[in-house]
Amino acid sequence: MKVTHIMLGSNDLDRSRAFYDATLSTIGYPPAKHNPHRAEYNAPGTPPLMIGPPHNGNAACFGNGTMVGFVAASSSVVDAFYAAAMAHGGSCEGPPGPRDYAPGLYGAYVRDPDGNKLSIYYFGG
Repeated sequence: MKVTHIMLGSNDLDRSRAFYDATLSTIGYPPAKHNPHRAEYNAPGTPPLMIGPPHNGNAACFGNGTMVGFVAASSSVVDAFYAAAMAHGGSCEGPPGPRDYAPGLYGAYVRDPDGNKLSIYYFGG
């Protein structure tokens, strides 16, 4: 099965662009083509991540239990992602550090300005 894209809701697209431009640049997930209706990010071999207002016109809200996870190339990338998130309106859901879910796992959890939960892991050891 192939994932076509990931969409997260936003109530303030400019604020979301600033947050995601900063955080995703730390992991090489650059902005894609400009779209005035949503922010789009894409890296080779990954599904596009799209951020924008819901199509139905209602307010965006986060899903309880929903999370998008990213892979980092090193623990310092996890730290940089977390720092960028905190500096651009994100909130902490678990600061960078070792995780006992798997040997050598280092990760962090944040929420974007709209409350969407993100995780980032380094599987290096």
